[in-house]
Order: sequence, then structure tokens, then C-alpha cells
Amino acid sequence: MDAQKTGEKRYRALKEKSGGFTFNLKDLLKKEDWMAVWLGLFIIASVLAVRFLSGFDLKLVKFRTFTTPFEGLVSLTDPGFLKSFFMTYVFLSFVFTAGYHFLGQGDWKKFLKGFTCLYLLTSLGYFFAAQKSMKQYLEYAFFTLFTGLAVSNIFGVPDFLKPALKSEFYVKTGLVIMGSEVIFSNITGFGFYGLGIAWVVVPVVIIFMWWFGNRILRMESKPMIMVISVATAVCGVSAAIAAAAASKARKNDLTFAVGLSMLFTILMMVSMPWIAKVTGMGELIGGAWIGNTVDSTGAVVLAGEALGQKAAQAAALLKMIQNVLIGFISLAVALFFASSENSAGREETETGAGEIWNRMPKFIFGFLISSLIFSFVITPYAGHQATSEIISLLGTFKGWCFALAFLTIGLDTNFKEMKVSSEGGKPLALYLTGQIFSMIISLFFCYLFLSGRFLPLPDLSM
Repeated sequence: MDAQKTGEKRYRALKEKSGGFTFNLKDLLKKEDWMAVWLGLFIIASVLAVRFLSGFDLKLVKFRTFTTPFEGLVSLTDPGFLKSFFMTYVFLSFVFTAGYHFLGQGDWKKFLKGFTCLYLLTSLGYFFAAQKSMKQYLEYAFFTLFTGLAVSNIFGVPDFLKPALKSEFYVKTGLVIMGSEVIFSNITGFGFYGLGIAWVVVPVVIIFMWWFGNRILRMESKPMIMVISVATAVCGVSAAIAAAAASKARKNDLTFAVGLSMLFTILMMVSMPWIAKVTGMGELIGGAWIGNTVDSTGAVVLAGEALGQKAAQAAALLKMIQNVLIGFISLAVALFFASSENSAGREETETGAGEIWNRMPKFIFGFLISSLIFSFVITPYAGHQATSEIISLLGTFKGWCFALAFLTIGLDTNFKEMKVSSEGGKPLALYLTGQIFSMIISLFFCYLFLSGRFLPLPDLSM
């Protein structure tokens, strides 16, 4: 007992001496942040190993697009679909149950039981998202979130599900996989132009919205301000969940931000190509404007294609350049909140480097590692075509991680609590003001860089 007390004193003394910085090798397996890194990298390694060693692809199930409910139900009985559906469950349940077991947070059998139900509910959300008309306007994230909200607020969450309600666990794993999509060579076609537009507008919009939310609206939840700001400035859902993890936002904060982003993404996806055509701004400026303001990557491509082929290419490149910022912005958000405010919004004193390290989300390292591997190892070795195919495969894994996360967020969310935290419509006012500001400033920089009046036009023929 004396030896234990002595050890604790030494630990506290060492922590104090190092400015709060502590690191234990056990953290690599016992901390959820680090485990998400290992699971994300394991999934990436599995896809690469199967591809390069066997010549086959490790695929997850995909729900076929259907028009009528009967057609959709029939597609579920296809033997190929059922096999893929079962194999997807086996792989995902193995990965996350193993991670949960190593974390030592509880009985892995109870987690597996809850995860099995989560998988079925997530599949239900994916099924709704596959309906042809719905698919044009709403992403899987909406349907999985809605499924979770419906279960939580109508039926209640059964106890056996609770061990598997690990939204951040799924989110961070998905973000590590997402790093593979950030290929640095892909931005060279737009290069200086894209950097000038995206990397100037994004921080300006975030800073403006942070100021507006704090000084003008005087919102109580600082993490909510940051999550909405980052979601508006970067790329909606993905950026929102990264900012929420970095700022330790409440699930309600993330639910609000995601809901607003998805709702207005639909409106902007339909209206912005029309505005670009009516005003005659041209495909290049219009596409870049869409890419820098519409939140969802998928919606960006669709809106760009509605304007023209060159617009679609410019929109996709701008959004890709924006996505590069997710890891860096997450790090900046984590450092900011660790050094000045805690996640509940209470003012606190300046913290040291150790506290910043302890609170910094470690998924950022996994995000950057996967990005570097695909940028400087996989692409040179396999070529752009094969790398794009692999990234597309990994996109389905990322999608399932995010879908599980959104379902879990929905299950953890109560409408009564959301009403209390809505702050009288202030989050909506923040989003609308920020989005309008973003559209105006983005259009200015798009015109400055891509009108041809000040700089030569970029070559998008590659």
C-alpha cells in the first residue's frame, strides 16, 4: 500500500514537472482515441493487403438503388446481396468488438449483441437512402440519424444496446480512413487558384462565425458555435464530426449542426446552379463557388454537373482542397479549446502543453498518416487509376463508420433536450448568417482568381 502511494506521488510530481504531459504505453490500447487510429489503419491495411496480394477487393455491402418499395424489398432477397450483407457484418463486428475488448470497457459479448442491432438499424437507414428520389437529395447520414432519433424518441433505447453506443469511436475510425482521400497531388491541377480560394475563405468564415456567435448572438455553447462554424466553412458533415470530436461538443450540438447542414445543402444544391446560370457567371467561377460553399461533397458534384462538365470539375477540386484542411482545423480547434475554454463552455485558466496534448484528439495522427501513405506511397506505386479505385472502396468503409456514428447519435438524442439546448433559434441564425457570408466572400475570391481579369485561367484539361 505504501509502495502504491509512493508511486502515485511520483506520478503526480512527474506530471507537475512536465507541465501536465503524461504518456503511458498502455494508452495506445486503453484510450479510445488511439484505438480508433489502430482500427482505421487496420481497415486500410486490410483493403490494401487483399488488393495487392490476391488481386481481389475487400468490399462492403451496397444497397441497390430502387424506385418502388416492392422493388427495393426484392433486391434484399438476392443471394449475392445476402452474402455481402453477412460478410460486411462479420468484418465490422470483428473490428469494433476487438477494439472494444482491448479497451477493457466491459464485456465484449454485450457489446457484440448491441452492435448486431446497430448494424441492422444502420442497414435500415441505408435501405431508405437507396430509394431513387431520396438518393438525389439526401445522403445516408440523414436516414441513419433519423432512424436513431425515431427509435430513441418513440420507443426508447433498450439497455442491451447501450454498450455499443460509442458514437465517437465510430466517428474517429471513419476520420482516419477519410485521410486516404486527401491526395496532395490531386490539388496540383487547381494549385494556386484552389489554395487561394479555399485556404483563405475557410479561416475567414470560421473566425467571423466564432465572433458573431459569441459577441452578437451570445450563444452559451461554445463547442456548438465551433461545430456549426467549421461545418459551414469546410464540408458539412465530415467537418462537423471532426470539429465536434476536437472541441468535445455534446451530441446535441453535433445533431443540430448536421441537421442544419443537410437541410440547407439540399436548398443550395438546387438553387446555386440556377443562380450561376441566371447571373451568367460562367462554369469555372460558378463551379468553384459551388465547391467552396455547398457543404456535402456528393452534393457539390451533383450541383456542379447541373451547371456543366467544367463546373463539376472545378467544384470537385475546390471541395477536395477544402478536405485537406480537416485534419489541420481539427488540430487547431483542439488546441484552442484546450488552452482557453473547456468543452462545457466554462471559462478556465490557461493550460500547459501537457494538458493540450492530453486533450488533443489522436485521430488527427491517423488521418495524416493515411493521407501521407496514399499521397507518397500508394499513388506512386499503384498509379492514379488504381489508387482512385482503392479510395472508392475505402469510402464505403468510411461511410459505414459514419453511418454507425449518426445512428448512435440519434439514439443518444432526446428531442426535449434538444429543445432546451436550441437557445431560441440562435444556432439557426448563426448558420444562416455564416452561410450567407461564406457565399459572398467565396464569390469574391472566385471572381478574383478565376475571372481571367487578374490572373491567367487554370488548365483543367488533365
